[in-house]
Amino acid sequence: MWVARGGEGGDPQGGPMTWVPPACAHRRLMDINTFEENFRDKKRKTYLCYKVEVREGDPWTPVLEHWDYLRNQGADTPWLPRHHAELCFLDLFPSWPLDQEKQYRLTWYISWSPCPDCVPELVEFLKKNSHVSLRIFAAHVYTYIHGLRDLRDAGAQLAIMTRNEHQHCWDTFVDSQGQPFGPWPNMEEHIADQCDELENILWNREN
Repeated sequence: MWVARGGEGGDPQGGPMTWVPPACAHRRLMDINTFEENFRDKKRKTYLCYKVEVREGDPWTPVLEHWDYLRNQGADTPWLPRHHAELCFLDLFPSWPLDQEKQYRLTWYISWSPCPDCVPELVEFLKKNSHVSLRIFAAHVYTYIHGLRDLRDAGAQLAIMTRNEHQHCWDTFVDSQGQPFGPWPNMEEHIADQCDELENILWNREN
């Protein structure tokens, strides 16, 4: 589908014609370079793609108006206060008119796993919102121990992004211009290394 889109923060009425997946035409998309630099390479920025689903009977139903992405504030946006992407999400969440009588599943695809400063806030968020579950798929994992265990113990599901999750982000959150997703060299080795790292953090009781 080809639609008129502005750039990030631009005027959607005056933007060039770009290819947008039909399910995503109502919202902004991340450019290819940003996705590759942060989800493939180890840039020290955090980008967080999120989606919300609600349980309607057995299946989870997408709440498409709450699918988007966030990034850290402050490092190269000096007009904004410094704020990690995870905390930007927590600031945004209360503005959504979600029905507390229903169950919601939040899924994050994040370039780096949550840092020690963000984990306590996420743990508190999960304690206060029993109608919400959280799944986190990280492209890279910070090598610290107890914070991620605390997050797991609070009910969050933690995993490393596999090729399937990268593909899903490409199809859903990236302005791919119709280009197919292609794995990068040593992608599977990186995924295996990060999976081992996360497994060691979460389950190695000697640490």
